[in-house]
Amino acid sequence: GPVAMDKAANWMLASTLLHSDGNLHPLQRRGNGEGRAMSLSRLAEELSAIESVLSTWVQKDIFFSSLSVPTACLVAVLSDAASGDTWNDEYRCLHAKMRNAVKDSDGLQLTGLESRAIWPVNTRGDKVRHVFLSHDLTLVASVTIEEASSGNTPLLTAMLASTESNNTMGLSCSHNKKWESAFEGTTATRRSPWEPKKEYEVTLMLQGNKASVCIDGQSLGEEEVLLTGEKPPDVLRFCFGACGGHESHVTVTNVLLQNRPLNPTEMRALKDRVFLPTSEAAPTPPEKIRVVDSVREHVAGDITEER
Repeated sequence: GPVAMDKAANWMLASTLLHSDGNLHPLQRRGNGEGRAMSLSRLAEELSAIESVLSTWVQKDIFFSSLSVPTACLVAVLSDAASGDTWNDEYRCLHAKMRNAVKDSDGLQLTGLESRAIWPVNTRGDKVRHVFLSHDLTLVASVTIEEASSGNTPLLTAMLASTESNNTMGLSCSHNKKWESAFEGTTATRRSPWEPKKEYEVTLMLQGNKASVCIDGQSLGEEEVLLTGEKPPDVLRFCFGACGGHESHVTVTNVLLQNRPLNPTEMRALKDRVFLPTSEAAPTPPEKIRVVDSVREHVAGDITEER
C-alpha cells in the first residue's frame, strides 16, 4: 500500500519494477513539488506469466535450433498456431490479426477480396505485447501463389514511418507471372518469373535506410534507398496478402522475424526448411528460470503480458 500520502493534485508518476527473492514488485512514485507518495505491491500472477513465457522461449529455441533456424535475434515465428482471427506467435509475444483467411496445415490460405493478415510491430495499445525492432531486420516467409489474378497481387508489404513521412516496401506478383518490388510507391517489374503452386522463400530485409527483397535466397535486384534522412525509418506493421483493397490467392507459411539482417549462409540454411507442427514441450521448471537474466538476446525491447 501507500508509503506516504499528500492531498496535492497534478501528480507526476514514475514506476520501477523490482525482482528480489523470487518475487516481483512494482514501486510507484508520485510527486508534484508539494508532496510525494510511494506504493509497493506484489505481482504474483504477472511473475507466473513471465516465467511461463520464458519457459516457452527456451523450448522454442531448442526446437527451431534443431531445424537449423537461426535463433539469435529471432523475434517471432508464425507457423501452425491460429485461433479465431489471430495468427499466434510461437514465442507468445507478437501475434498477427487475420481477415478472410483459412487455416492451412501449417499456415494461412489468403483467398479472395481483402483476405490478409496484419502483423503490428513497434506499436503500443491495450492488451498488446510489445516488441520494438531495430532498424536492421529480416522478414522471411514461405509463399505459394495459387493462381494468377487479373491484376497485381501483393504478397508481403511493410509499412515504414519516419519523422517526415510514411512509406512502404514490399513484393507483389503480376498477372503475367512476373515478380514486382515496390519501394516508396515506385514499382519495378523484375525479369525472373514465378510459377503457380510452387513454394518460394520470400525475404524482406531492412538495413538502416536501405531495403532489399530476395526470392529463394537470391536478391531481386539492387538495394533501394528508402529515405535520405539521417534517421532510418521504423517498421509499423507487416501485411500478408491483400492490402489496400486487392484480391489475394496465396498461401503463407513459416514466417520468421529477425531483429537483424541475415547473411547469405543463414538464408541458404533456411531454404527448403520444413517446420513441423510444434507440439508443447515440457515446461522449464520456474526455479530454473532467472527472470532478470533471462531476457532473451533475440528481442530488443520490452514484453508486456496480455491481461
